[in-house]
Amino acid sequence: MAASTVFLAGCAGRGGGDEDVAYVARDVETLYTEAKTQLSRGRTKLAAALFDEVERQHPYSPWARRAQLMSAFSYYVAQDYNKSIQSAQRFLSIHPGNKDAPYAYYLIALSYYEQISDVQRDQKVTEQARTALREVSRRFPNSEYAADARLKLDLVNDHLAGKEMEIGRYYQKSGKWLAAQLRFQNVVENFQTTSHAPEALYRLTESSLSLGLKEEAVKFASVLGANYPGSEWYDKAYDLIQKHAQGVTAT
Repeated sequence: MAASTVFLAGCAGRGGGDEDVAYVARDVETLYTEAKTQLSRGRTKLAAALFDEVERQHPYSPWARRAQLMSAFSYYVAQDYNKSIQSAQRFLSIHPGNKDAPYAYYLIALSYYEQISDVQRDQKVTEQARTALREVSRRFPNSEYAADARLKLDLVNDHLAGKEMEIGRYYQKSGKWLAAQLRFQNVVENFQTTSHAPEALYRLTESSLSLGLKEEAVKFASVLGANYPGSEWYDKAYDLIQKHAQGVTAT
């Protein structure tokens, strides 16, 4: 199933709108097979509805357990991420110790991850993606899902740091230097491995000088020089210190 995620992602959305499945009593194997057939044809919403029907008509069958997870997968491929999350969470609430639980957690994380928006928008879903990806990594550290989760966590953290930088720069332009300082400090303290850390240290140097905190500015410039000596941000910070805080030492 996990391998199918990439393959079937290209079929996402081909299932059209919501699919209603009229109740027709069918044996569990026929229902399940029909759901798989529709999934392979790219009719993902219909497939999900049929997998749901397996559980509704045969709730105590071993097929129902498989159908729950396949329903979550089908909704994910259909890009109906909220329903995918709901189905995966339902699977975990009923079968928390099942061998496929790692994949259910992974599907939840992927469903949040796919909804991440650009940095100009609210980042609530980005935070949810980070929490879910961390959960996969924490619970199943040696799994293939954890390896991918850790890669995606790097991207999520970079995204969140980018949002902090955007807000910090906005505060700087508005002359709200202390508010800007707090945003940049958050990047340095909590997102130090992201691509935004060098600029955050430069902005801290810049804000500190504007607040009249020359020793603080020198300190941030020194940290920037020690960790990113060849970056453009260090060159700019060095120029600032030479112009406005030459001879000042950090405390």
